[in-house]
Amino acid sequence: MNPVAAHLMRTGAACLLAVSGVIHAQLYLQGYRTIPGVGPAFLLQASAAPAVAVLLLFTSAAVLRLAAAALAAGALAGFVLSRTVGVFGFVEHGPQPAPYALISVLAEIAVLALLGAPLLSRTSRPAPSLSR
Repeated sequence: MNPVAAHLMRTGAACLLAVSGVIHAQLYLQGYRTIPGVGPAFLLQASAAPAVAVLLLFTSAAVLRLAAAALAAGALAGFVLSRTVGVFGFVEHGPQPAPYALISVLAEIAVLALLGAPLLSRTSRPAPSLSR
């Protein structure tokens, strides 16, 4: 993948990760802070996501890409669990709170797609031709 495309994808992932963090901060302030176990998780996402996003703008270090992917995947896992088996006894239904839940889920999926795309391009290169 060319360096400009990789930089643009990393910048997009950083921006979308920051969106996830801002949404989690907003929801934390709107009352999620009072939910045992869930409140601290929202505060962690609200704090770590923007911090990692800013660092991701300045470097392509693998550890930062991994941290960004872990934050996005963790938020998605929490979303799915909260709508299925519950998280610390907390269960929600559907895309609530709207529109924050949907925006956050889409942003986190896009973060994973943007961070994973360069890995796919490396593994999907055609094999060198043996003919001369």
